[in-house]
Amino acid sequence: MSNVYVAIMAGGIGSRFWPKSRTAKPKQFLDILNIGKTLIQLTYERFLPLIPKENIFIVTSDDYEKLVKEQLPDLKQEQILMEPVRRNTAPCIAYVCDKIYAQNHNATVVVSPSDHIILQEEKFLKVIERCIAFVENNDELVTIGIKPSKPATGYGYIQYHEEATADNFHRVKTFTEKPSLEIAKTFLKSGDFLWNSGMFVWKAKTFLDTVQKYLPEIAEAFRDGAKHYDQPSEKAFIKEAYSQCTNISIDYGVMEKANNVYTIPAQFGWSDIGTWDSLYEVYEHDYLGNAVSGKNVKIYDAAHNMIMVDDKKLVVIQGLDGYCVIDSEDVLLICQKEKEQEIKQITVDLKVADLDRYL
Repeated sequence: MSNVYVAIMAGGIGSRFWPKSRTAKPKQFLDILNIGKTLIQLTYERFLPLIPKENIFIVTSDDYEKLVKEQLPDLKQEQILMEPVRRNTAPCIAYVCDKIYAQNHNATVVVSPSDHIILQEEKFLKVIERCIAFVENNDELVTIGIKPSKPATGYGYIQYHEEATADNFHRVKTFTEKPSLEIAKTFLKSGDFLWNSGMFVWKAKTFLDTVQKYLPEIAEAFRDGAKHYDQPSEKAFIKEAYSQCTNISIDYGVMEKANNVYTIPAQFGWSDIGTWDSLYEVYEHDYLGNAVSGKNVKIYDAAHNMIMVDDKKLVVIQGLDGYCVIDSEDVLLICQKEKEQEIKQITVDLKVADLDRYL
């Protein structure tokens, strides 16, 4: 695996996970599961049985360099790539793949978000190994799909062709953004749709060639990168490169347009933990279906709630059904789980109201 690298994306602010996820310390740096490890630590450790630790790179914001170093002290400085501004996932992935390619022209890259949960890690690593073997023998881009268990509206979807390779890779037909409930039910019934996990595997050269074809302005921005990577000039070069990059996702900018995209249907206990309801799904529940984090929570006639409060605070919940009750030091959020997609809009409204100190 000396030619295999992992790029972990850790620059997002997790606004749908507010008020626990804040601009100063977003969800990837939180111990959301109350197990003594943050999501980014779990992601990093997940790959260690397969990938040499020196081949694992983190792409994050300038603002989070200190947090990355604190939580992943084994990383060297050159393994932490810092974005001067947020430009969505296409520039982020182009940056890390270009830097890895400059070091190793034979590199294969696994791209992973930093804030997902994977419960069956052995199964996950076997899928990764299959993807690595597939792309090393084919100039293809692989996006890992998750077999859906319900008509979820919080995930994007991948539709694939029925014909498969001998090792069960399918050419991708379409990508769909988060659908309505009725459309999601149709997708589930059809049997040829997968949840879009946001995880990718490809040879660095294959990916960079595809970026050159479909996002030439981003390819041009990083064209002279090899001269600057791991040099004192890298920071200034990246600042200039990002000023030339379009704000665009990898799915919209590359994956939806390329004709060499494949997927593999997989199941390994995956959740993107993008919302409080998705966290509720992976938490243990009491006999009334409440998921509770907090040592002093008293519940009366309440069911199916996601409750996360400070251990030092006594919280009494009575009569609620299907709510999120999320308490942080300076913010209390109480909202219906089925309407939690509105949390992102709430954070926008707070910014408009000049209440940025709560974000």
